[in-house]
Amino acid sequence: MAASFLIAVAALAGVTHWRAAAREATAEAAHPPSGSFVTVDGKRLHYEMTGQGPDLIMIHGASGSLRDLTFGLRDRLADRFRVTVVDRPGLGHSDALDETSLLAQARFIKSGVAQLGVTEPIVLGQSYGGAVALAWALDGGPKALVLVASPSMPWPGKLDIWYRATDNAVGRAVAIPLASAFVPDSYVRKAIDAVFAPDPVPPGYDNFIGTPLTLRRETLAANVAQVNALRAELMTMEPRYPTLTLPVEMIHGTEDTIVPLHIHSQPVSKLLPNSRLTVIPGAGHMPHHAHADEVIAATLRAALR
Repeated sequence: MAASFLIAVAALAGVTHWRAAAREATAEAAHPPSGSFVTVDGKRLHYEMTGQGPDLIMIHGASGSLRDLTFGLRDRLADRFRVTVVDRPGLGHSDALDETSLLAQARFIKSGVAQLGVTEPIVLGQSYGGAVALAWALDGGPKALVLVASPSMPWPGKLDIWYRATDNAVGRAVAIPLASAFVPDSYVRKAIDAVFAPDPVPPGYDNFIGTPLTLRRETLAANVAQVNALRAELMTMEPRYPTLTLPVEMIHGTEDTIVPLHIHSQPVSKLLPNSRLTVIPGAGHMPHHAHADEVIAATLRAALR
């Protein structure tokens, strides 16, 4: 009986990894790198650079890639900025780092774009990308920050069941291959709807961003490691926020249930000495799509400040 059970488990594992690998190959063939690469300590950073003017770095959120920011926002800023959009480590087409901390990601991106001649940029971060931007600012370098629906403070309670299930080695070994192999497209679509709610998902968004890329095993592993470590990292960063004197523009929707306004941007705006908070009534977690004019205005203010 025990031998039969072990054989069945091994067979299921084999089928799971085979199917995951097949889906990954299909995803990468359908959504190849759209930009170029620089190498930092043997790891590749995938980026797109366009436009002219002051340097603006754009950093995407969790479970995403630079495609989220090139869907519409980037091109509306490229006539006034030299815009560099990056895939965070382990996501999109950038290599994963051995260390997944916010600071390690910020330094990796900082070193990568420095090779392109970008040394004192404005840094725009959406959602988790805003936390990376804050870590970058605490480490020194940016002229200004634009934080869009960004986590900045430790929150009460726990993350959802997916992150709790993958917050240990056994959970990751089981859950990540299963999700990579078997999560249906319909589930991914519902997840996108939930992230945008109550705002609508722009037509063509899910096809453009290459959602199957987010289900690759290495991408899932990098994402859960980053998100599961986030709260503890924000706890260490919070006492240092009053030292940040650079201009910080924050944009946040009142109906954001992913990164709630009252837990993050409202309290952190009182800690950052040179910050301005723009609250968008009725907006959800993706205001850079549904309310792009507000994000563009904040970016222009950051440049002038």
